[in-house]
Amino acid sequence: MSLKKRYFLFICGLFFMSLGICLILKSSLGTSPISSIPYILSLQYSLSLGEFTFIVNMVFLLMQLLILQQRFPYIQFLQIPMTIVFSCFIDFVMFLLNSFIPEVYFMKIITLILGCFALAMGVALQIIGNVVMLAGEGLVYAFITRWNLTLGKTKTFFDSSLVIIAAGLSLFYFKEIQGIREGTLISALVVGTIARFYIRKLSVPDKNGRLVFSLSFHKKEKCIK
Repeated sequence: MSLKKRYFLFICGLFFMSLGICLILKSSLGTSPISSIPYILSLQYSLSLGEFTFIVNMVFLLMQLLILQQRFPYIQFLQIPMTIVFSCFIDFVMFLLNSFIPEVYFMKIITLILGCFALAMGVALQIIGNVVMLAGEGLVYAFITRWNLTLGKTKTFFDSSLVIIAAGLSLFYFKEIQGIREGTLISALVVGTIARFYIRKLSVPDKNGRLVFSLSFHKKEKCIK
């Protein structure tokens, strides 16, 4: 798969991630962990969710530089333009969904589920594209690289820390917890599993072991053989 196609897949992944984040927010059942801090800040200040997403991700990028120092891969500076695209997608989708307000709990659950599937699709396409990481994932891998940690536990700790910080900010600003509800827990638990399902169905390994986007089950079986 060409580099151009990988970047195209990655950008498509950014759009699906932004769609998933916005749908989860629109469900009014909480936020996804990665968007919890930008969401709370956007409630308090005049900047948009997308703008705070960019600011928080740049803090993550700075933390990567401090942790890895000379070991920081220069290609990961592409996190900056990719985060700009991601942030613009978020504000664009929020604009499109501005009038969409599910009223009954059943519709809120449906919206939450659709958001989880969209977010998982975004994660899967980024992994298949495999060109650069968003700053949040980059920070997780910085922790893993620097201190030789395991991915699963580090990712869980990172996401939990984001939610705890968001809860603290919410209590500080509003004297109550906002944006963190059952939807936050549900998205944290199911998105990874759904993303792995998408990866199995949408990709095959090439001769070098890199994932290649593929919708053909015939090709997949042939490659596996």
